[in-house]
Amino acid sequence: MYESYYGLTGKPFQLNPDPSFFYGSSGHKRAQAYLEYGLHQSEGFIVITGEVGAGKTTLVRSLLKKLDPRKVVAGQLVSTQLDAQDMLRLVVSAFGLPSRTLDKSQLLLALETYLVSVTSKGKRVLLIVDEAQNLTPRAVEELRMLSNFQLGEHALLQSFLVGQPEFRATMLSPHMQQLRQRVIASYHLGPMDEAETRAYIEHRLHHVNWNNKPHFEPEAFQAIYDCTGGIPRRINTLCDRLMLAGFLSHKSVLTRNDVVEVMSEIKAEAGSVAGAENHGVDEGVPLNAISFSATRTAIDAMTRPAGADTGVFGIEAANLEQRVATLERTISAALSRLPEAAQMTSEGKDGEGEG
Repeated sequence: MYESYYGLTGKPFQLNPDPSFFYGSSGHKRAQAYLEYGLHQSEGFIVITGEVGAGKTTLVRSLLKKLDPRKVVAGQLVSTQLDAQDMLRLVVSAFGLPSRTLDKSQLLLALETYLVSVTSKGKRVLLIVDEAQNLTPRAVEELRMLSNFQLGEHALLQSFLVGQPEFRATMLSPHMQQLRQRVIASYHLGPMDEAETRAYIEHRLHHVNWNNKPHFEPEAFQAIYDCTGGIPRRINTLCDRLMLAGFLSHKSVLTRNDVVEVMSEIKAEAGSVAGAENHGVDEGVPLNAISFSATRTAIDAMTRPAGADTGVFGIEAANLEQRVATLERTISAALSRLPEAAQMTSEGKDGEGEG
């Protein structure tokens, strides 16, 4: 809604991970270096952890975008709440192999045959497991067993495990000792600092041809950092709402007070959505009191599993975003006509009285 008003060529703060918006903070650059180091080693496991919304999925997609398909074949798992048998089946499917009717021994044979075939062509095979914190110990052990596939002295499969902080606890448990011995690099992706937060915001804005409209006052950047703790997804959510509020209020300058006000609304809406889910929606709430992002928050709450990264929904998330945007435009148009409709209703009642 606000893109055309501010002369932008796209939406700068979308929630869906997009590698074209990748910003290399010190932490993200370091994590990327670990991933690239792991690729160079061509074996074992690389483990990347980080808070919800820290940018792990964007980091992985940025890496995938750089891979040369003539040299590396990559498969990605994004649904990991599975037992060991289903995990193996999903790995086989990730590389485009038929798996539905095969038992475990057949699955292992099909995968090994595929890995040998790819390696014999001078290519390497990479498996990326997202949301690794959802893996059961048996599923993790299944992945470790797959790392045993070798052709001579060369490993046939390398794996990246990407997950939330609790996966670190899983890795440190006593029964994960054999897996830990095969981890060649591990890194925890933390939040950005205040300076990086400002640079991140400006980076995304410049990506859509921002020309300092709206202008962010320095105190606004500081307030955004204070409210989000430097977590990219939180920054995106807040800035998207901030620019929408600026558009609705016809503002060309965004201040600290604007940030604080929008953040207060987001917190209030989060509480309202939770209350509506538990107790039902209050029919007495007027239409103009319903915020656009409350709809978005409610949809996110209903469609995203607890602790899941937004990026795992792929195309469905993109379609949902388009539907929400359409809904926002419809509500905006309806709200703009409310005064006119109210006046027409009032005039109609006056006419009835005169008759």
